Amino acid sequence: MIILFILGLVLGGFAVVFTLQNTAITTVSFFSYDFTGSLSLILGLAVFVGILIAFLLVLPESINNYFKYRKLKKINQGLEESLKKQKELTTFAKEVPATPQDIEKIEKGVIDERV
Repeated sequence: MIILFILGLVLGGFAVVFTLQNTAITTVSFFSYDFTGSLSLILGLAVFVGILIAFLLVLPESINNYFKYRKLKKINQGLEESLKKQKELTTFAKEVPATPQDIEKIEKGVIDERV
């Protein structure tokens, strides 16, 4: 955590130095629009727009993966429950032969322990 903080401070320092060294006024034309500002401001804006575009390109896939993850998590929970019931049934069957009523109880999640 402290390493990320130090890295953030270093990158922030570089950004400040970059801004202070690139104060020249520049005009950028994009289609019929003209933007005038300091070189560092225009470059910063260009980087921000690039990050925004990349985020918007990745967003649909991330949302799709999130819903797939939730669906698979539910399926996994069901399989774990089924495996648990099967283990309980196997353990119970090793000790005492199970009757159909006992099997029903185990499938419902109730274990009748016979000692």
